[in-house]
Amino acid sequence: MDPIHHSSPPEEHLKSASSRHQPAAKSKKRHKPEPQQFDAPQDEEMQQLKADLAIAQIALKVHQVLPLKQLLNVTVTEVHQWLQVDRVFILRFRQKWRGSVMVESLSPGWKSVLSKSVSDACFIKFQAEKTAQAAMTAIADIQAANLSPHQLRLLTTLQAQAVLTVPIPRCAVASTVEAEANPLPLWGVLVAHHCQGSRSWQTWETRGLQQLAEQVGTAIAHAELFQQQQRLNANLERQVQKRSGQLQLASEFEATLKRITDRVRDSLNEDQILQTAVQEVGITTGAIGCNASLYDLEHRTSTIRYEYTNDLAPFQGRIVKMSNYPEGYDQLLRGQYFQFCSLLHNPVRGQVAMLACPILDDQGVLGDLWLISQSYHAFNDQDIRLVQQVANQCAIAIRQARLYQKAQAQVEELEKLHRLKDDFLSTVSHELRTPMSNIKLATQMLEIHLQRMDLFDSAHPLTKYFRILNAECQREINLINDLLDLSRLEGKHEPLNLMPVALQTWLPFHVQPFIERAHSQSQELHVQVANTLPPLVTDPHCLERILSELLNNACKYTPAHEQITVSAVAHPDRIQLQVSNSGVEISESELDRVFDKFYRIPNNDPWRHGGTGLGLALVKKLVETLKGRIEATSHNRLTSFLVELPTDHSLALTETTLR
Repeated sequence: MDPIHHSSPPEEHLKSASSRHQPAAKSKKRHKPEPQQFDAPQDEEMQQLKADLAIAQIALKVHQVLPLKQLLNVTVTEVHQWLQVDRVFILRFRQKWRGSVMVESLSPGWKSVLSKSVSDACFIKFQAEKTAQAAMTAIADIQAANLSPHQLRLLTTLQAQAVLTVPIPRCAVASTVEAEANPLPLWGVLVAHHCQGSRSWQTWETRGLQQLAEQVGTAIAHAELFQQQQRLNANLERQVQKRSGQLQLASEFEATLKRITDRVRDSLNEDQILQTAVQEVGITTGAIGCNASLYDLEHRTSTIRYEYTNDLAPFQGRIVKMSNYPEGYDQLLRGQYFQFCSLLHNPVRGQVAMLACPILDDQGVLGDLWLISQSYHAFNDQDIRLVQQVANQCAIAIRQARLYQKAQAQVEELEKLHRLKDDFLSTVSHELRTPMSNIKLATQMLEIHLQRMDLFDSAHPLTKYFRILNAECQREINLINDLLDLSRLEGKHEPLNLMPVALQTWLPFHVQPFIERAHSQSQELHVQVANTLPPLVTDPHCLERILSELLNNACKYTPAHEQITVSAVAHPDRIQLQVSNSGVEISESELDRVFDKFYRIPNNDPWRHGGTGLGLALVKKLVETLKGRIEATSHNRLTSFLVELPTDHSLALTETTLR
């Protein structure tokens, strides 16, 4: 669209031209003006009141609209109807007094000036002068207004015969952004064209239009502030959305990293660790290949332990000498990652982009992790961060796996030594059993011959020697039997012989021998058994051995004038058998070890009976064989061993099998 060049005469000339051509409507008969609008006599005061009311109504409508374009459209439409002219438009000034037509209200049959640009130098100079005086321009007849030929030609082209131009001031509340972008004191001008002929502009018209222009300037400032606020809100919303997107990406990244980390750290197998890491990284990044290698720093080689790929030839198992690629492995050994794009076409992979990251921890570099993609792909910061984090987790997991494997090897070695020790003890025990049986038989024969020779007298020295020999022989036999029994229980060689046991009669009978022993040592032994105890289905031989070992232990460690108590209590599906002795207390540190094999509490044998340290270990094995449990407590100079056994051992065996 061609630019509009609009020029106006000096103010003095306009005033004289306006005054000279007041009856212009009569002289321009060829345009057939509407005489009822301009010739009818009206009371000036009444016209001014009507104009003020009309302007107030228009200003109210203008202030009710916030969008700038809609506000301007309301202004020109209302002014067009109020003045009854042929064209009303608003021209907005830009920098250096250049401007463009923003909106227009046009009567049918006349040319539109919408989107025309204005840049005439005379017009700019004239408007600058008028701006300082905040004056308006009124031309009743362009032919008599002493306009320049250029301005006259321009207005004639626009079909304008009478022109009324009112400046729209820039309000003080205008936004700082707008003021900096356009420092001119005027926002623009409101222009009315009468195209049908000349027109004498009335005082109430010019004054009302000036008042309206001031109101429009204020409304424009508010609209621009509203627009600025809308832009700020939109910008803030974009920033919030951007930040939300970043947080979402970060959350997804952390979730992905956690999933990979959990899967990597769950394994204690190096190959499984590398397989999981490579698969997860390859799938997550969408790479065409990913592999993990472990280093042999002594031989300066790198072995590809696992590879994930769909399109590439497999390289798994390949051994690479670091000296063949020093530029890459030197960086990896220093703990640095790098990425590159191959310039030469590889016959297997072609041209690809690669990212290499070391698998390292505080002890050094263990290997590397490679990511392979298309040559046009560049790995972003998130890809690099993911690979680095996964590589770090792999290093931790591999260290843990190696420590675990080392510990397992040590455990296996200890178990092997333990088996060798048990085999040795079992073998030695069996080998010792035969000569000890012969010695026992020999002592029995010696006792018979001594009795026949009437030499078995308490006062005779031979009797004393015989008793020592017989006691020590029995002690060795008991030791051998304990070792064999313990070995048999640990090997689980013999089945149990289950049958019901009535503890009301069984316990007193088996405790009786120990009552005599306790009495000989100035100890008191009591049995407390309820008459309502249910039958206990168990192995009587095992139960007898448990009771004998616990009572033997109690008699051995209970001081004189103290008490030993044996009690039995029934609970749902189980029976508790307890052996307690007073006058002795075991420390916490010692209490945790009383069930260990060959362990004896130091300096806690008032009767100097001695022992092998196998009794309580054997008791624990027997209780576990019967699917029960045993615990030891000691406080307030009272030590107790509590044995809990299932009422029906066969049911306990079934439940254990089901578990």
